[in-house]
Amino acid sequence: MTPPRPSGSARRRIRGLLRKEWLEILRDPSSIAIAFVLPVILLFLFGYGVSLDPREVRIAFVKPISSQPADSLAETFRGSPYFRVEFAADIATARELLDRREVQGIVSLRDDFAQRLDSGDAVVQLVVDGVDANTARIVQGYVRGTFARWLAGRDRGSPPPPGLVIEHRMWFNAEVNSRHFLIPGLIAIIMTLIGAMLTSLVVAREWERGTMEALFATPVRIREIMIGKLVPYFLLGMGGMAVATAMAVFLFGVPFRGSLAALLLLSGIYMVAALAYGLAVSALARSQFVAGQVAIITAFLPAFILSGFIFDIRSMPWAIQLLTHIIPARYFVSSLQTMFLVGDVWEVFARDGAALVLIAAVFLAIARRRTHKSLE
Repeated sequence: MTPPRPSGSARRRIRGLLRKEWLEILRDPSSIAIAFVLPVILLFLFGYGVSLDPREVRIAFVKPISSQPADSLAETFRGSPYFRVEFAADIATARELLDRREVQGIVSLRDDFAQRLDSGDAVVQLVVDGVDANTARIVQGYVRGTFARWLAGRDRGSPPPPGLVIEHRMWFNAEVNSRHFLIPGLIAIIMTLIGAMLTSLVVAREWERGTMEALFATPVRIREIMIGKLVPYFLLGMGGMAVATAMAVFLFGVPFRGSLAALLLLSGIYMVAALAYGLAVSALARSQFVAGQVAIITAFLPAFILSGFIFDIRSMPWAIQLLTHIIPARYFVSSLQTMFLVGDVWEVFARDGAALVLIAAVFLAIARRRTHKSLE
């Protein structure tokens, strides 16, 4: 004998679950804050407070004897937007400034700089504070570039020497502005917060409060419960993405060279993957505190550190590079940076999208398997 079917259609049940979830979101201002307020705060912090491009680097310029070439070089450094120059009488004085960390580097000329320059044997000494190795390398490059620009201006009008001439072209980020690189990746971090962390916390809270058991006592099915959880937070995440993208383009001037269709497609796939992970974590933990800790350690921190958002994956040890392949944010950050700075490169989007679909399917399967209509 065929058992009686549950009362009400699946569509009505899903509609009721969606209404319940939206009411929960409206009753809990923290969900709205994480979806819309936190992205704005993060964008302001990274847009205005974080930069990988040092500006106004403080250097001590040592010029023992005044001469036309030495004065000209000093003025070139002073006129550069990358340096703030303090003149020192000798190298000992400059060394004291460096020891007190009042300057980040020393440019020192010899007494016979002008004579040696005419004979083609001039030496310019550069001393850089190497405590921050990355900044030290950048400062070293700035000094070399400024010195090369000064030499080019000094030799202007004379015939160029024979030999190889290199013409520099910077593609995709002609301004070499780290903000244009960081902010697209930050969109992935924001969507990770909304998808993985917020969902894991909210659903785990329902396990703690017994709301989930109450749902199990109704005719709703597991897949309908999952749809009721996914759809509202999917819309929240896409709304947060829209706010972040608008701020990136109109407030921070990040170029957007891709298409809106590609952005919506890749963002939607990543949002499903992040939500699936949040559901899996909450189904496994069933404790708000544990789910929050797990989401931070296994979702937010890997997305921040190992996705290519800030640190270049190619410079990581090979074992860590292999680990990054299971981190969903790696693929979304790659697509976002391509989309904003390069344009629609569908070979990249297809590769990243396929990886995200696979990851989403795995986590949805885990969440479905660990969610039972029982109290075990």
